Amino acid sequence: MPTRSNTALLAFVLLASVARAHAAAPPAAFGFDAVDARAKALAGSAFHDAGTNLPGSLQHMDHDRYESIRFKPAASRWRAAKLPFELGLFHEGWLFDRPVRLNEIVKGKPVEIPFDAQLFDYSKSGIEPAAADGLGYAGFNVHYALNMPVYKDDVLAFLGASYFRALGKGQMYGISARGLAIDTALASGEEFPRFVEFWFERPDAKSDALVFYGLLDSPRATGAYRFAFTPGVDSIVEVTARIYLRDNVGKLGIAPLTSMYFHGSNQRAAGEDFRPEVHDSDGLSIQSSSGEWIWRPLVNPKRLLVTSFAQESPKGFGLMQRQRRFEAYQDLSTRYGAHPSAWIEPIGAWGPGRVELVQIPAPDETNDNIVAYWISDTAPTPKQPIDVHYRVHWQKDDETHAASAWVTATLRGKGYSPKPDSSLGFAIDFEGPMLEALPANAPLDVDVSADANGTIVGKSVRRNPDTGGARVELRFKRNDDTKPTELRAALRSGTTGSETWSYAFPPG
Repeated sequence: MPTRSNTALLAFVLLASVARAHAAAPPAAFGFDAVDARAKALAGSAFHDAGTNLPGSLQHMDHDRYESIRFKPAASRWRAAKLPFELGLFHEGWLFDRPVRLNEIVKGKPVEIPFDAQLFDYSKSGIEPAAADGLGYAGFNVHYALNMPVYKDDVLAFLGASYFRALGKGQMYGISARGLAIDTALASGEEFPRFVEFWFERPDAKSDALVFYGLLDSPRATGAYRFAFTPGVDSIVEVTARIYLRDNVGKLGIAPLTSMYFHGSNQRAAGEDFRPEVHDSDGLSIQSSSGEWIWRPLVNPKRLLVTSFAQESPKGFGLMQRQRRFEAYQDLSTRYGAHPSAWIEPIGAWGPGRVELVQIPAPDETNDNIVAYWISDTAPTPKQPIDVHYRVHWQKDDETHAASAWVTATLRGKGYSPKPDSSLGFAIDFEGPMLEALPANAPLDVDVSADANGTIVGKSVRRNPDTGGARVELRFKRNDDTKPTELRAALRSGTTGSETWSYAFPPG
């Protein structure tokens, strides 16, 4: 049995060994936990907004003048090392009037990327470089050889509040995602959180993904974010976030998407426009956990229109651009047919909640008037962490949709029976393997319904020999024009069914 003195000596030796082990262990590399600690600390303190740091020459400028301040491509970060990813920087100015701190993680530690006016070309802006003294960066973009091996395309951009956009192969910028949406479409007004700082893991020569972290802040919310961007035919941004609330919010929108719908096949232009359709997205798609697929065509309403779809851990939702034909847009500049769809793939069970769609009246195509996001039925508690994990798929050539049959077009107009009458009419085109496999004389049924404000007065379905699909034609009458009307239609062939067309006919 050891004596008391021997026991004390043994304890001393053990403590010394532990101390040496801790002293020898290298500090943990900077990562999500470090950003989470900052977000949690921010949530425990009052929000502070330092305001704009822009001089008048940079503050009072229009979009075109701001765009004329060009980042010099040769100054792109990681270009000299010939790495697969390159980092470009956005100048402060115009609407982007607050600096965003940018850092590179070097040997496990964050090193700030200092602002340098010499990285920009001001020659076409009329701005003197000296006016930029003391500024910061407004955001960043990422370049990667996506379409051609000899040229690095602009494939990802973070600029303004918590907005970001990405591109897959053959795509052009359109729809945006956001880090968080707070109180969208509430009378109290929307709060726009912003990313205030980013940290980038330096890629290596074989990297096929870029990993970086973001710190989000706003009057009532903070958040730690990890982004993993993988470019490809469908580029993917995987988002891991931990959100803290300083105070209660009315609506906390998770995985928000922001897009534009001005006019299209189901809503003709109000004025003269040679372009038949003008939109970044033409519908909201939802895949429920039960396997049902829902398609909600978008509209540009005369008044704010908010609708929602109750779901239990949905498999996904997205604002999609299904119309790809150039003839539908006739726009050689904006090329709406090449704008991506954005599909949200939840990772893990999100539980009960709803996908909410907000459609806002827009006087022109410069206004983003469509928002979609997830809202949990569990009310968030201030100061308690909210963990979120999902992927954003930026798609064009191989979009996510029902495996059987899906809606390819919605056309709206006056009802005919066989002459124009007082009813309203729709022609809904479906395509997909379910229809391609059917013999020409195979029976095909359609289920059509309306809510209490509408009455179905006619319906039919027939094969479309030009597309290999089918067209549903329906007519309905609305009881009260001051109220919206919900319509639904789905194809049936035996036990196989299509996705469900779900239309919200707005008031007026």
